[in-house]
Amino acid sequence: MGQWTTLKSHDGFALPAWQAAPDAPARGAIVVLQEIFGVNAHIRAIVERLAARGWWAIAPATFERVRPGVDLGYGASDVGVGMALKAQIEQLPAPGVMADIQAAIDHAASASGPKVGIVGFCWGGLLAWRAAALCSGLSAAAPYYGGGMTSAAEIARQPRVPVLAHFGRRDKHIPLSGVQQLAAAHPEAEVHLYDADHGFNCDMRASYDEASAVRARDRTLAFFDRHLR
Repeated sequence: MGQWTTLKSHDGFALPAWQAAPDAPARGAIVVLQEIFGVNAHIRAIVERLAARGWWAIAPATFERVRPGVDLGYGASDVGVGMALKAQIEQLPAPGVMADIQAAIDHAASASGPKVGIVGFCWGGLLAWRAAALCSGLSAAAPYYGGGMTSAAEIARQPRVPVLAHFGRRDKHIPLSGVQQLAAAHPEAEVHLYDADHGFNCDMRASYDEASAVRARDRTLAFFDRHLR
């Protein structure tokens, strides 16, 4: 079972994070980055599933700088709240929330060894992409349907670690043309498309697609197996 811990960023800011450790020695560590809904039941479950598969895992509360204790569902009102919180975080002066992600990476490395991967969903997918370019101590990054990843500014980033990215063909929030531009600009990255909508990995959302989620999960775990040894 997972539990809450407290991380401290380089500027002294303290934030909660949900972490879980495997029963046996960890095969590596994975930082899990939330959607716009906080470190809710879905994100905590992902952390615990990774631990059950042998990974040490942690999910930092990346909204904490603007609102503590965010734990939202997936209704229309929750989406509105989450989008507003994301906008506030995005307006923070640099490094903003990246400092908190770096704190999670550092904590993961100290807990399980130097090999740390990062996976993120929706907004967390965008942050995982940024972390691949901006944060130190990572060995691999796996963003899922990262909103904003296909903008010109994000495509221009240069990841410093291997990247495996997942997108849905039917995702109205992320144009297919943008995914194609991202893939063309970064041939070093693995970019996969699924016949699914935004949020296809989350079994608490109406857009959940089991076949796509399982295929993406298997690819992600194999990817981390290769790069976190």
